[in-house]
Amino acid sequence: MNHQNKNNYFSSSFKLGILGGGQLGKMMLNDTRKFDIYTCVLDPSNEAPCKIACNEFYQGDLMDFETVYNFGKKVDVLTIEIENVNVDALEKLEKEGIEVYPSSKTLRTIQNKAKQKLFYVDHNLPTTPFSRFAYKDEILTAIEHESLDFPFVWKSAQFGYDGNGVKIVRTHSDLDNLPNVECITEKLISFKNELSVIVARNVEGKVTVFPVVEMEFHPEANQVEYVICPARISKEVALKAELIALKTSAAFNHVGLLAVEMFQTETDDILINEVAPRPHNSGHHTIEASYTSQFEQHIRAILNLPLGKTDSKVGGIMVNLVGAEDYIGNVVYKNIETIMDMEGVTPHIYGKKQTRPFRKMGHVTIVHEDINEARKIAEKVKNTIKVISE
Repeated sequence: MNHQNKNNYFSSSFKLGILGGGQLGKMMLNDTRKFDIYTCVLDPSNEAPCKIACNEFYQGDLMDFETVYNFGKKVDVLTIEIENVNVDALEKLEKEGIEVYPSSKTLRTIQNKAKQKLFYVDHNLPTTPFSRFAYKDEILTAIEHESLDFPFVWKSAQFGYDGNGVKIVRTHSDLDNLPNVECITEKLISFKNELSVIVARNVEGKVTVFPVVEMEFHPEANQVEYVICPARISKEVALKAELIALKTSAAFNHVGLLAVEMFQTETDDILINEVAPRPHNSGHHTIEASYTSQFEQHIRAILNLPLGKTDSKVGGIMVNLVGAEDYIGNVVYKNIETIMDMEGVTPHIYGKKQTRPFRKMGHVTIVHEDINEARKIAEKVKNTIKVISE
């Protein structure tokens, strides 16, 4: 691509590549279409939600070196909507002049939870105490030698998402089902709130931050049930969370979005749980509730465009739509008309034709001037709509 076209992204021959074709990509494509930016998407599934909204769709394995490398050669800037991609291919593409955001270096650290935790320690960022283990047997040895006590949180070092690869271990019998993989264990801490802050950083290092959100979790599935913005916390705690998120973003020196998930402890300390270098479930409400959505901000950041205003226009709550427990098959959104009849309620359907228990199928945003009122409507929404099968 010749240099004078470098910043001509709009209605031009510029190509943006996205690794991953799931719902995060699909929501990003709403904004590339708004700006008329040409997009290419790679995903292993021929049924990927992105398929209908990009300019070119390629089916292939995101962990395969050749597949990712060959895809990357077709585009000018490459980004991701999922972390589990072949980082060696990204590194080679960077050396050959393709812009990759977040960089292979950022992804290499974040992909592995053990490396991610060590990064926080090295950069003096507050996180929960942890131990790392290469195999399951090492955990048993640590328990025998009393260097590890129940209860603790077990996390697979790689390939965990949406509550998969995370288990709370309270007794010996809880260890039986754990896979024999590299992992970390964390002290189980009691906390008041789980918070998240999304930071955007563009190529030249300009930074913006979205307001702190609070995440209410489903007790069994370990998935977020409600994302609430603004978080119902004091100004002091919000400021502390924001500053830690900004410090984390600066340490990674990433480009694009960085979602920083944190615990607010009983004593109002803020500890980093983990980060994601991409649009995130805790930012979906921004589509309806903010001046600039997280997806538009990600695109602005990776293309080094001016960053948009991140303030909320209105209070927003997001409810995840996940597959109901006993249903597998062609999806049906039962009572969707009922929730659409409620004021300020907008469903987003991701385009996955098949439902299964706890699969993320969509989300619903509830906007209201009063966050407590929004929370009541969110509860109604949650209890009304059911993701079932035919």
